[in-house]
Amino acid sequence: MKLAFLAFTEKGFALASSLAQALNGSVMRCGNPDSLSDWTKKQFADADGLVFVGAVGIAVRAIAPYIQKKWKDPAVVAVDECAQFAVPLLSGHLGGANCLARAVSEVCGAQAVITTATDVNGVLAVDEWARCQGLTVINPQHIKVISGKLLAGGSVKVYSPSPIEGNCPSGVEVVETLPADVVVSVRQEKAVLSLVPKTVVLGVGCRKGTPQSTIQSVLERFLQKNRLHIESICIVASIDLKKEELGLIDFCRSHGWEFQTCTAEELWQMHGEFTPSAFVSQITGVDNVCERSAVFVSNGDLFVKKFAADGVTMAAAEKPLWLDWNWNR
Repeated sequence: MKLAFLAFTEKGFALASSLAQALNGSVMRCGNPDSLSDWTKKQFADADGLVFVGAVGIAVRAIAPYIQKKWKDPAVVAVDECAQFAVPLLSGHLGGANCLARAVSEVCGAQAVITTATDVNGVLAVDEWARCQGLTVINPQHIKVISGKLLAGGSVKVYSPSPIEGNCPSGVEVVETLPADVVVSVRQEKAVLSLVPKTVVLGVGCRKGTPQSTIQSVLERFLQKNRLHIESICIVASIDLKKEELGLIDFCRSHGWEFQTCTAEELWQMHGEFTPSAFVSQITGVDNVCERSAVFVSNGDLFVKKFAADGVTMAAAEKPLWLDWNWNR
């Protein structure tokens, strides 16, 4: 989490500096060199969390012009310069402001003032749980529906193909079949709230010189055919013959995905049922690139077999996923 600390007085700067050192963030005293407005604008765009060491009112006025939506805004916390209270002001759950306030509390002894309804009523904050589990909330506007149901004393059904360790929170029922209120899956399923784990390794093979646009077009068809969330992809894998394939490199860069390659020898070591191709074997030295590379890099199971179009092949394997109700706040 990229953090930025701002103070207004000499005493506040001393506290901000100690917090920044302990929590690995940047620190500045207002006006040296940036104004309050300039610092806030810059950090709202660049940082994951902002900590104002000073009055809550100053922080509120500073961030007001830049607030967008709860699933876009960074965490914002205000802590007084005497380190009595740490108050989350924005993005308490999805942005992690509640967790940040608790972290500040552990460093300086300030009391974390948590005001979010789910926390004070002791029910599951599904958005905070999702963030701590590394899950992407696809339709965050529906978080309030789930929270509202729990706060009203109702029950919420959660479906996950992966097991969830720990004791199930009050009001939550884990179900083994759909439909459900909350669905944890890499696939597009009908649900009130969809939570997507970033666990899919996309195996890709392509003809030499294939442009980025072609690979992107095939990806869109691949995702649609298999009902996969693009947010589930974490890595693109291929054979090392493709490590300098510009179209593939640009494709990965455009999505911010890591690109890993494997040798033919490594791919041959994979056990399982793969779709063989004599042509691919002749060119690369291995009978299949997309399926084998996805399995090798993921260290998991192949769940979408080879899809071929326009000289591009794609397959998907999923990394093992561990979920826990007793997540570390």
